[in-house]
Amino acid sequence: MRKSALACDCDIIHYELVEKAKKNLLKDEILIDIANFYRALADNTRIKIINLLLEHELCVCDISAILNLTKSTVSHQLKNLREMNLVKNCKKGKQVWYSLADSHVRQVFEISLIHIKEGIIYD
Repeated sequence: MRKSALACDCDIIHYELVEKAKKNLLKDEILIDIANFYRALADNTRIKIINLLLEHELCVCDISAILNLTKSTVSHQLKNLREMNLVKNCKKGKQVWYSLADSHVRQVFEISLIHIKEGIIYD
């Protein structure tokens, strides 16, 4: 597609549409929180952890073994995910078990996966 085909070449402002769109624009604080949410997901290790927790509650040692990462690295990423309310933990004896914080995290992951897979064939 040519660059000129992407640009609007008129000088007309559609005031009714502009006003409707402005009314639907979320507050900056909410938009910043949404951006931070996606920033939390914008890390390969954190996405792998979420992927693992889709079906299983796991402890740091399990995640470390599966991803071949140090417990320190995994703990750091889990802390980031916890701070963004994407995962939760519960202590059972000396072990701390991690799971997804709620069904919304699963839905975001699954919708993202569907979006990525559309039109793409993976082996």
